[in-house]
Amino acid sequence: MAARTASRPKTIGRGTPGPLGDSVSAHKLSNGEQVVVRRTARRKTGLSAFFESGQAVIAVPARLSVEDESYWVPLMVARLEQGAEQRGGRRGIPASNDVLMQRALMLSKTFLGSRAIPVSVRWVTNQNSRWGSATPARKSIRISHHVEGMPDWVLDYVLLHELSHLIHADHSPAFWAQMDGYPHLERAKAFLDGASFAAARNISGANGVEDIDQA
Repeated sequence: MAARTASRPKTIGRGTPGPLGDSVSAHKLSNGEQVVVRRTARRKTGLSAFFESGQAVIAVPARLSVEDESYWVPLMVARLEQGAEQRGGRRGIPASNDVLMQRALMLSKTFLGSRAIPVSVRWVTNQNSRWGSATPARKSIRISHHVEGMPDWVLDYVLLHELSHLIHADHSPAFWAQMDGYPHLERAKAFLDGASFAAARNISGANGVEDIDQA
């Protein structure tokens, strides 16, 4: 059953003033992730929705009231998710290593019970034969720049795969069992296999994620 939203406001700007700047909305994405509402004095009319470093942002005029949010924010969130789905799930992959680390910690908490806590997670440009690699002894993870621009559920799989190697260095049944909770596991593997074949970059596909450095 679809969530009910408030009726469309006849006039924007009447009601309780909303705070300027970024604020966390009570509305969330369909997967439960938070949505940020950004009010700026520079924006006089119109609303826009976009992903910024993996975070859903709804930019609105400063005069949009709190009451107006109940109608417009859910509408813009729905349009944002529809657009991301049409683009194959691409949402603006996190550009910084700091954001990549935060995403890894979130995945570890959600799917691994926070048993894998990396010391560093970073993008690298020298991995052309594998999507990701991990060094368990140093608790470090490296993600190939070739993953940038792929759907976010593929990035999450690559991160989760390498996080799992911080717990199990091999590909034992225990390794795969701890990843069973990830809902896009087989889908992401298939995507990477297809990307490897199409790109002809000498990347072995989903198994290329598994590379482990023992140093």
